[in-house]
Amino acid sequence: MFYIKPFCFSIFVFLFMSPISHAQESYILGAGDKISIKVFGQDDLSIESFLGNSGSVNYPFLGDVKVVGLSIKQVELFITQGLKGDYLVNPNVYVQVIEYRPFYIHGEVKKPGGYPYQPGMTINQAVALAGGLTDRADTDKIALYREAEKKLRQHATLQHNVSAGDTITIEQRFF
Repeated sequence: MFYIKPFCFSIFVFLFMSPISHAQESYILGAGDKISIKVFGQDDLSIESFLGNSGSVNYPFLGDVKVVGLSIKQVELFITQGLKGDYLVNPNVYVQVIEYRPFYIHGEVKKPGGYPYQPGMTINQAVALAGGLTDRADTDKIALYREAEKKLRQHATLQHNVSAGDTITIEQRFF
C-alpha cells in the first residue's frame, strides 16, 4: 500500500499539472509580458525582461533576440542553439512568463478596464474580476476580439476562453 500512494500522487500531479505547463509552453509571447530566462548552472546568463513594443530582449552573448510572436519552447530552443558550442557544451535553458499582459473588458460590467490574465481563464472569470455584470447586461451579446485580430468580432459565451491581450465587450439588453 505504501508504494501505491506515491504512484497515485505522481499520476495526480501529471494529470492535473500538465495542462497548466502545456498552456504556458504553447503561450505566444507579446508586448506587455514579463519573462524570465535562466540557464541551469549559469547565473550570469539569467535575466528578467519586460517585453516592449520592439519585441526583443538583450541577451548575453546573443544580443537582441526577438521573442514576441514566439512560444516559450521556441525561445528556449533559439537560446539553447545560440549558446551551444561557442559558449556552453549542453545548455539547459528555461523560459517562464512571470507576468502576463492584461486582457480588457468593457461594456455592461461593474468595473470595466484591463486586468491581469491567467492561463485557462474564461469570460465568466473575467466578468468576476470586473465586479460582475450590471443589471442591464445581455449574456447573449458578448463580443470577443482576439489580440491578433482586433477588428474581427467573435460571438462568445461566458464559457469561452480568454487569451492575454483579448478585449471582451458585454452589450446592453433592452427591456
